[in-house]
Amino acid sequence: METSDLTARQIYRQIKENPSRARFGFGQKAILVNVDLQKAYTRTDLFKTAYETDPKQLSYVNDLARAFRALNWPVVWTYVAFMDSGEDCGVWGTRTDTPDSLQNIKFGSERAEFDERLEIDHQQDVIYCKKMPSAFFETGLQSLCVWHQVDTLVITGGSTSGCIRATAVDSLSRGYRTIVPEECVADKHESYHFANLTDLAIKYADVLDVGEVLDWLSQQG
Repeated sequence: METSDLTARQIYRQIKENPSRARFGFGQKAILVNVDLQKAYTRTDLFKTAYETDPKQLSYVNDLARAFRALNWPVVWTYVAFMDSGEDCGVWGTRTDTPDSLQNIKFGSERAEFDERLEIDHQQDVIYCKKMPSAFFETGLQSLCVWHQVDTLVITGGSTSGCIRATAVDSLSRGYRTIVPEECVADKHESYHFANLTDLAIKYADVLDVGEVLDWLSQQG
């Protein structure tokens, strides 16, 4: 095992400036999957569980969503919420039981609400409630990808080390080209965030500047 005195941020910057792997690249058609951009994770002024990495994250996500809709490509939003009993959280909800615990994000609660800064088209966009980290797990996402004949996933949201990573691994495992716009994902601590961006970039996805993703979208259609 290699050792290093560099921070996770520094290691990521080295990888970004000198990529060691070829890109997967964009395909022919993409789907935008926005993971858990709900108040429990975005409203740092309200909830201890929330986090912010790039202050423009939600604005960039809105830009991507508008570009996808302009192409008539699918836009997906996921959120997590659980029953009053919390039993649908399963073993994941057994480690703690505080007001901030995962299983206590209840249906109809403020924590389960999407951030009001998001531009969600409730007539055109697809919304899934998920219970586990990956946006693919026991949702209709796979079927939606097949129906729209996409070959590329663009993933935003949080957290980088949790649901973003899980969704990206499942995306690659299903044969999709996987794109993570760096400014569009966030985590609680920079160590988790940048360590997982490094791992994603090396193994599972293309971690790109959001501007590059928007430029590619502007050239489609």
